[in-house]
Amino acid sequence: MADWEVPAGGAPLAPRRALVFAAHPDDLDFGAAGTIARWAAAGSEVSYCIMTDGDAGGFDDAHRPDIVARRTAEQEQAARITGARDIHYFHERDGFLEPSYEVVGKTVELIRRIRPDVVLSMHPERAWDRIQKSHPDHLACGEAVTRAVYPAVENPYAYPELAAAGLPAYKLPYLWFYGGPRERENHYVDVTDLVDVKLAAIRIHASQHPDIAAMEARVRANLQENACRGGLPEGSSAEAFHVVGINTPETIAGF
Repeated sequence: MADWEVPAGGAPLAPRRALVFAAHPDDLDFGAAGTIARWAAAGSEVSYCIMTDGDAGGFDDAHRPDIVARRTAEQEQAARITGARDIHYFHERDGFLEPSYEVVGKTVELIRRIRPDVVLSMHPERAWDRIQKSHPDHLACGEAVTRAVYPAVENPYAYPELAAAGLPAYKLPYLWFYGGPRERENHYVDVTDLVDVKLAAIRIHASQHPDIAAMEARVRANLQENACRGGLPEGSSAEAFHVVGINTPETIAGF
């Protein structure tokens, strides 16, 4: 783990820059809002990238004419709660996201532009224990980010137009996945003191919640289950991640 993951003197540390990818508005709030809020409060510059406009989401026919504007406004308000600095949009069609050459290229461009210490992304593997985590767009988001992170972001000969535009190759230290299969999870962030912040961010996405009380109960239960699996003290809440070292002292540089 990087130095910024180890608390010093009880103060939470954070990466200098983090870039969080999601398929739809609200995905990253379900997956990582507590961790994001902790990092932002500790001084991290957190950027979001939402790959689709979420135009196929929601439950109310009355929202259809303005669903994209509504979901964009919800995500921007939720980002203010967690402390994210900015949001980038790819404007792909909800339900049809693919890890295409173009989508991977946009992902490479954004990573090279921001040059984060850690990228957070949805997981590219399907979770059979709760398939709702594995919407096809979620898997496509994870695959696009994975293809971008290695080798394209760090390959000076991939997407040469980016280097020509002043965005040279960049070696990303860490890739964190959220929303993946439980058996892949290897890192748990204690968010016990941030559960209310996380729920406040999720609650903003009102267009997606036909039963807010049930949603909140499920989120609280999931966080407690994560903490139990992560070996945290009883009564704790945690967000779970699959952390992959890309360019660290323990990894061999790519070719």
